[in-house]
Amino acid sequence: MAEEKDDVSRLDVAVDGLTLAENENDSPEGEAVTANGGGDGGLFDEKWGFPTEELYKLALTFFKEKEGKAVHLTYGDKLKLVAYTKQVQVGPYDAEKMPPVGYFDVIGNDRRKEWQALGDMGKHQAMCEFCLLLDNLCPTFQPYVEAHRRDLEEKERIKREEEERLQREAEERERQRLEEEARKREEDERIRQEQQKLAIMNVLNQQTAAQFQQYAAQQFPGNPEQQQLLIRQLQEQHYQQYMQQVYQQQMQQLQQQHLQQQAPPLANHVDAEGGQGSAAAAGPPALDSTEEYPSIAAPSMWTRPQIQEFKEQIRKDKDSVITVGRGEVVTVRVPTHEDGAYLFWEFATDSYDIGFGVYFEWTIAPSNAVSVHVSESSDEEDEDEDVEGEGEEGQDVEKGARSDRPPTDEIVPIYRRDCHVEVYAGSHMYPGRGVYLLKFDNSYSLWRSKTLYYRVYYTR
Repeated sequence: MAEEKDDVSRLDVAVDGLTLAENENDSPEGEAVTANGGGDGGLFDEKWGFPTEELYKLALTFFKEKEGKAVHLTYGDKLKLVAYTKQVQVGPYDAEKMPPVGYFDVIGNDRRKEWQALGDMGKHQAMCEFCLLLDNLCPTFQPYVEAHRRDLEEKERIKREEEERLQREAEERERQRLEEEARKREEDERIRQEQQKLAIMNVLNQQTAAQFQQYAAQQFPGNPEQQQLLIRQLQEQHYQQYMQQVYQQQMQQLQQQHLQQQAPPLANHVDAEGGQGSAAAAGPPALDSTEEYPSIAAPSMWTRPQIQEFKEQIRKDKDSVITVGRGEVVTVRVPTHEDGAYLFWEFATDSYDIGFGVYFEWTIAPSNAVSVHVSESSDEEDEDEDVEGEGEEGQDVEKGARSDRPPTDEIVPIYRRDCHVEVYAGSHMYPGRGVYLLKFDNSYSLWRSKTLYYRVYYTR
């Protein structure tokens, strides 16, 4: 009897030395085991609420902690549990790989017999058998597992709540950052507008300082405080009026672009009598050569991509499609119209670019017709000149003919435009009575002619 108790105590020491292999793939056969391995592993995991490997680790911990304290097992049960752990850690028993055991080592021989009895049992099955045997032998094992599961769930809940809290805090910080950036942009914009207003008012005040001071002195003689108050009021009113004028000019430019699509097109060619839509002479009477001509307003120019639709519309009027030969310059003469205030133009070409510019000739057109002139030079002064003879007399005639030409102002300088890619358009406010000269310059091309699609029209 004393000998049996000694064997049990020696087995207890062996049980206390059990450790779980760090790498569970070190079995001799290299057997791959997953948490939900074959057989009834899925149902087994579902019953306990843990994957088999985690449940086995938990059972092994329970066995090492509770055995001899809250759990008392027989010698045979301990041998079975130890055999299952060897089957999990090492694999099936192989006598050739095991070191020899002494004849009088009773526990060592009993353990190897029990291990050998497991035969070729797989690692996953050995873990399951270990857990099932421990559950049958120890009624407190299942409550221990459930308590452990609830503890893990609680930790997971706390972790999840902490992550959600951190996420909410991050979102709140981001929201505050965006609001702060928006406030900063608004403040920067307000400061910029204030600085812009001060800069404009400084310029305006310099222009009106003498007038406002004189007016204020007349209104409040001998009262500097009232004079300064009135001057500040006048300066603020002057600034508001100036900004209103700027706004109205911007709106007019937008309306011009909008009216471009709605205004009726001006016929490119009309008879001498000037029918409906013709470009008749318009505006105030022509200025005498001794008078000073009005200043020319800046033109508005833009492009739009609908080039194919534009060409389809222009093809309906065959006179609006012309060919500019190689080395040629085509000048379209458009008189101002008595009912118009702005001239609009649009043009495009096929495949290649072309030079384009606009000039204004201060003259009264002999007819209301839009006319097209072709020359072999970009100089308008050389058009329609037919100087006969040679020598000094011929030169005098040429100089006289050139000196009689009316004055002309440049509105848009001639540059090559990529009008084969998009439609080029523009507008200009009538400076007075005269004739617009729209020049399409192909003089730089020695080999290619250009097909030009164009239209001109006026608006009020």
